[in-house]
Amino acid sequence: MELHDDDKPVGRVLSRREALTLLGGVGAAMLAGTGFTRLVMAQGTPTPTPLPTVTPALPNCVVRPELTEGPYFVDEMLNRSDIRVEPSDDSIKEGTLLRLIFNVSQIGVNTCLPLAGAQVDVWHCDAEGVYSGVQDRSFDTSDLQFLRGYQVTDENGQAEFLTIYPGWYQGRTVHIHFKIRTDPEADRGYEFTSQLFFDDDLTDEVYLDEPYAAKGIRTVRNNQDNIYRESDGLLTLELTETDDGYIARFDIGLDVS
Repeated sequence: MELHDDDKPVGRVLSRREALTLLGGVGAAMLAGTGFTRLVMAQGTPTPTPLPTVTPALPNCVVRPELTEGPYFVDEMLNRSDIRVEPSDDSIKEGTLLRLIFNVSQIGVNTCLPLAGAQVDVWHCDAEGVYSGVQDRSFDTSDLQFLRGYQVTDENGQAEFLTIYPGWYQGRTVHIHFKIRTDPEADRGYEFTSQLFFDDDLTDEVYLDEPYAAKGIRTVRNNQDNIYRESDGLLTLELTETDDGYIARFDIGLDVS
């Protein structure tokens, strides 16, 4: 699979000093920690029961590094939370269930507040390592839209997705792409693009089961991936296991000024 310039990092990691300067009196406690919520799902129910809305006392303004967009972003403007579905035939991509919750905050001088109204796009490959909406040397899915979509952050800065644990393809470790935009329609709106990663040991465990096992042993682990190494470990998801899969809450603080 051709990666084009997918291994060229952009942006940089803000230093702790820079982040503290932005946060001022808000405090260093907001620079660390990721929270989790347990997924509740009735036995045999195809759609997970919605999680209750949790309003944190203070948002976690965690500064994260920006990474390359990669060659497979397609601005489908597909507004949906459950991105497992292929709209052309309503089929659902097979794989281990993953509920991914973004908590987006805006960092300012002495402030750290939920960022409402921001568009969060998510896209990643399926269990076979295939992306939708693109034409590649080994596949053509240009008329499909599985595992893509966006949500707009609510008043608490939260956007939630239901997806699957991503597969892998040659040349990359396991990852999910995301993009956060304050005004997608504007020519000069704020935009932040990066990638999420997974613990290698957990991935090994997940990949023992189908449909992942059919693809064989993956060839690139985190420490062998150039893009992962640029993340400084700040983009690796911590997953909580549930009865039906996994759930992760990802906190990110952005300076949109």
